Amino acid sequence: MPRLSEYYFRTAIIFLIIGIAIGISMSMSQNHNVIGAHAHINLLGWVTSALFGGYFALNPAKAGRLAMIQYIIYTIGVVLMGGSLYLLLQGNAGMEPVVAVSSLITFAGVLLFAWIVWMPAPRS
Repeated sequence: MPRLSEYYFRTAIIFLIIGIAIGISMSMSQNHNVIGAHAHINLLGWVTSALFGGYFALNPAKAGRLAMIQYIIYTIGVVLMGGSLYLLLQGNAGMEPVVAVSSLITFAGVLLFAWIVWMPAPRS
């Protein structure tokens, strides 16, 4: 399995732990104001990262330099978006521009992944 897949799976597990911790915290406090951040961290962080890792495990020829750049861009975007969205939903209105920019970074990572999927695999 390519090293990139390992990175994606390890990152996905970290997002899952954070997402579950936020969910438990919301349940214990009965305050669900950060449910949007909880959902984004779980879906974009845990699920999508694991799917990206699976794709590169099945297509190791595509797990090269461009894919590593895609991993970095996407992961930075999701980390910034999840954290800033959490703070925004906690009442810190100053985080709104950070959520917006980090959403665009995440989207750039998704578009780069789409490019990798659609481009032909390198020849051996």
